[in-house]
Amino acid sequence: MLFEEYRDKIVPEISAKTGIKNPWALPRVEKIVINMRVPEGKENRQAVDSAAKELELITGQKPQVCCAKKSVSGFKLRKGDPIGLKVTLRGKKMMDFLERLFSLALPRLRDFRGLPVQQFDGGGNFNIGLREQTVFSEVDLDEIKIIRGLQVTIVTNAKNVAEARLLLETLGLPFKKEE
Repeated sequence: MLFEEYRDKIVPEISAKTGIKNPWALPRVEKIVINMRVPEGKENRQAVDSAAKELELITGQKPQVCCAKKSVSGFKLRKGDPIGLKVTLRGKKMMDFLERLFSLALPRLRDFRGLPVQQFDGGGNFNIGLREQTVFSEVDLDEIKIIRGLQVTIVTNAKNVAEARLLLETLGLPFKKEE
């Protein structure tokens, strides 16, 4: 389990590499936010429900429906129409999801050679865009009606990209080899 491994092996390893003795001052993953766009949700409420079911299978937590904040006539969108789903994971569920993402889902991607380092934002958070939800083994391929993408944001308390990269590499996130 990644949760116990983090406490027993990863924290001392990061502490040795950074020189920070206080375990509370070390960089750590605070939360994971998973977003799924459901553009057909404004016409078809069942599409939102089926996407919510799939996201709940993937994360183990019921997603929150996100609605349009304002009307946009060019997109035929009205204020209050459901347009997406989001889930915020913390604690043990977060670590379980990270373990499944790093060891099962990402290696199932076609031609996967690692994630680019450019997907860090300036504050030490890492974004992963997945083109389809079928990379997670929890989703039954026969019950999927529409292939949807996911946006996974790993939020850390790291002060810079170097600390965040060290943390995620130690946790097992596969980065592309720099040439």
